[in-house]
Amino acid sequence: MSDTRPTLLFVHAHPDDEASSTGGTIARYAAAGARVILVTCTNGELGDSFEGLTPEHDEHDTEAVVAHRLGELERSCEILGIERLVLLGYHDSGMLGWSQNEMPGSFWGTPVDQAATALVDLIDEERPDVVVTYDENGFYGHPDHIQANRITLAAIERSSVTPKLYYATIPRSAFGRFSEILAANGVDFPDEEGDADRPEMGSADDEIGAVIDVSEFVDTKRSALEAHASQTAGSFFFQMPEEMFREVFTNEWFVRVQDPTGQVGVETDLLAGTRFARDL
Repeated sequence: MSDTRPTLLFVHAHPDDEASSTGGTIARYAAAGARVILVTCTNGELGDSFEGLTPEHDEHDTEAVVAHRLGELERSCEILGIERLVLLGYHDSGMLGWSQNEMPGSFWGTPVDQAATALVDLIDEERPDVVVTYDENGFYGHPDHIQANRITLAAIERSSVTPKLYYATIPRSAFGRFSEILAANGVDFPDEEGDADRPEMGSADDEIGAVIDVSEFVDTKRSALEAHASQTAGSFFFQMPEEMFREVFTNEWFVRVQDPTGQVGVETDLLAGTRFARDL
């Protein structure tokens, strides 16, 4: 806990999630002197190996994948300015319907109250001013993202702290703009419409409670994504030239879920209303 500077706690599911959805915001607040803490819930066992082997491949070495991904995560934390990394150590659950969903030790298969216990202790210890995680749909329906939402809500309810709580998101209107920018430059935007059972991605525009200008930290976000090369090297992120990347990722968006300070409208500072509010 810091009495002299703000503390922001980000709860993410896998190594690399911190960079893709909140990298610019983390970098901005860290650069401004805030204490930024990252909780990563799983070890990312079901990601691709550094040789590019998918989890279905016979030579996919889970232990080697974990070691490599955690090394990438540590490098990303250094780049973004994260002061404390907390690993909950759960097994990656894979996508909804995969056999690994219910395997012993999987994040998705662990009772919420049990999985939330370590997070309760961390929140009581660090007493964050702001907590950030995913919405109840995990942004795009991933079981581990949904579970991260559930344990965060349970932990806050059980803790002695009442922080501001936000869900990282993208307004649905922005998806159209992204697609137009990418298409104009010959880059395909990831198509999530083929799965009828998957929740709609992002949030309605009128649900947005904060828009954080991260234009000065877009290159830092990109560097953090590059640190996770085993997962991101072939992604659409790096089909974009740097100038296009800067145009697409100028802002990061959040839904304001709990706010003891009573803010209204769209904030430009996650610390608005707290004793640490300032023009960051």
